[in-house]
Amino acid sequence: MKNVTITLDRETAAWTRVHAAQRNLSVSRFVGEVLREHMRESREYDAAMKRFLSRGPFKLTGPPQKYPKREELYDRPVFRRR
Repeated sequence: MKNVTITLDRETAAWTRVHAAQRNLSVSRFVGEVLREHMRESREYDAAMKRFLSRGPFKLTGPPQKYPKREELYDRPVFRRR
């Protein structure tokens, strides 16, 4: 493991100490876990974006359809008053 010095404003440092204590972790370990989780989410997002973009453009199929009228959208039993 690598040691790193970071500088935090008072509010961020207080929040970090509280959340680390709630998880029974040192501030150092807590910050490491938060960063590791952020890194994992970032990699997952990048992979998902690459999969999405690799599909290429798509075309709508079928004839164009009219937009539904407002009454058609909102005339459902769940929206009716009793």
